[in-house]
Amino acid sequence: MGLVKVSWLVLLSLSLTLNISTCSKLLEKCSKDSDCDAGLYCFSCPQGFRGKKCVRSAPANPFKLLNNSLPFNKYSFLTSHNAFAIDDEPSHTGTPRITTTNQEDTITQQLNNGVRALMLDTYDFEGSVWLCHSFGGKCRDFTAFEPAIDTLKEIEAFLSANPSEIVTLILEDYVTTPKGLTKVFTDAGLMKYWFPVAKMPQNGQDWPLVRDMVARNQRLIVFTSIEIKQQSEGIAYQWNFMVENKYGDDGMKKGSCSNREESSSLNDKSKSLVLVNYFRSVSVKVLACGQNSQNLIDMLQTCYGAAGNRWANFVTVDYYKRSEGGGAFQAVDRLNGELLCGCNSVQACKAILDTCKYVEVSNTDFRNHQSGGTCICNAYDNSKEFPKIMSC
Repeated sequence: MGLVKVSWLVLLSLSLTLNISTCSKLLEKCSKDSDCDAGLYCFSCPQGFRGKKCVRSAPANPFKLLNNSLPFNKYSFLTSHNAFAIDDEPSHTGTPRITTTNQEDTITQQLNNGVRALMLDTYDFEGSVWLCHSFGGKCRDFTAFEPAIDTLKEIEAFLSANPSEIVTLILEDYVTTPKGLTKVFTDAGLMKYWFPVAKMPQNGQDWPLVRDMVARNQRLIVFTSIEIKQQSEGIAYQWNFMVENKYGDDGMKKGSCSNREESSSLNDKSKSLVLVNYFRSVSVKVLACGQNSQNLIDMLQTCYGAAGNRWANFVTVDYYKRSEGGGAFQAVDRLNGELLCGCNSVQACKAILDTCKYVEVSNTDFRNHQSGGTCICNAYDNSKEFPKIMSC
């Protein structure tokens, strides 16, 4: 056997034995998705780097990484703006579509990639409820995307297959047919997951614990923009429970974060949830990777101050997967880190929680000690407290 062949076999054997990975890590060069480590995909962002590099493809799941034992409003969720307005969605009317798009993945792909809140525009059209952009204030055959029930069935399939996950729908609602939304949610099989308005907190109180919502299978939260539907159909009126900044170009002004017209002031703490929009008035896909990166994180910091030192629970973007590296996924990880332990990433919270397990306790709470940038882990055993200080 030749020396070259023997050497090749030895190298192959060592590679198999040591399980040497040839996959690229974050921001390393690549030519296809399979070149990248798990949780990354191969992408080109002209604003951030030349060629193709591995960038993130999902956020960390705080329920699985840490726990689901806190109130719903103590977590942050990636939100897709106009989740239904998908690049390659075929025409369902027989008329070519002439309107803008905001996403490039199907609803199922969005959910599988860690999106947990979807913005949907609902309209009366062709005798049912459709997801649509408007033209002249109405849904038209050339602006319609698909019947709402198709998207809702995708959501039902996801909730059925993922019994520990919660999905939030934020409806820009133009449906005037009495009980029109109730019917389409019922027909899609989603009422069994419905989180009732009666259990939503008033006056800025905390939401129920996520683990209790999961245990009761109340894992679909739906908000409407029409106030009367809270009474007539039991669909929560968004502005009774949430504050939101301006959307479009008005919401992307550096150093400025103010409420949209329908929302009360961002620092109105009688509303438990905070939503931050960060997307252009007219979506431009090629620019999304730049806007979903450091500029997004800077805006979240600005809105934190504007909201009375409250971090966003929902972060809404166009083309959510596009970034210069970490993107909207890193932003949501940052928010969950701040919300859950006062550190700048949810991964840091995990490291702290692992250290906290130095003593047997019935409950563990960990938070940032603002002076000095250290984190305090408080382990509670009945009425006794065992503090331990560590770095974020």
